[in-house]
Amino acid sequence: MISTLLLLSTFVILGIPTAIFLLPWSIITGNVLPLYQVTQMIVRTGYFLARIRVEVAGRELVPANTACIFMANHVSNLDPPALIPNIPGRTSAFLKRSLMHVPVLGWAFQQGEFIPVDRDGRKESAQESIAAARRVLANGVHITTFVEGTRSKDGRLLPFKKGPFYLAFETGAPCIPVSIWGTEKMMSKGSPRIHPGTAHVTFHAPINPSDYATREELLAAVRIAIASGLPEWMRT
Repeated sequence: MISTLLLLSTFVILGIPTAIFLLPWSIITGNVLPLYQVTQMIVRTGYFLARIRVEVAGRELVPANTACIFMANHVSNLDPPALIPNIPGRTSAFLKRSLMHVPVLGWAFQQGEFIPVDRDGRKESAQESIAAARRVLANGVHITTFVEGTRSKDGRLLPFKKGPFYLAFETGAPCIPVSIWGTEKMMSKGSPRIHPGTAHVTFHAPINPSDYATREELLAAVRIAIASGLPEWMRT
């Protein structure tokens, strides 16, 4: 419980003044980088105080000066804060459209070029999200997605959603598979309690969509790469 309180209090105590000063600055100037960098610093500080250690491998495999699609497995709410601060450069992500309308937080998401997604199953909604994602990549900003679409209850890999692979085929952006484990023991699905521990984040070599004939083949290649960086029990 102490780790939970330390992490949340750090986010609140440092996050509020950051939003007050840097969010208006990013809106006025159009430069979101200071807000993004300070936010990542707050996340790292919160993890340090909560005794959450992040071990990173393979970051040197990420191509420089290239907007990529980072595709990770998802086992805990601790995954995004463990992964995103360790991605070279700035990244966007998909999120529910309703979050874009939350006061203050929604403005920050808009400034960060986060991509709103509707889960209504309509083709038009999917096309809007894909168009927004294309614009983000064209601006040189990465996109991070958790390809299972939800957190795994027991840590084992779930079936992957097809949307990210459609985006990869449409844009040709390199796919960077990412394996995450350890967080499933620190904060399980459905529990607000955080335990100290070590999160393992492994970046794998880029996978080029043009090397595959179909989205299904690309999906299979990314799945194999992600599974290779996980403990054996998590792979099935």
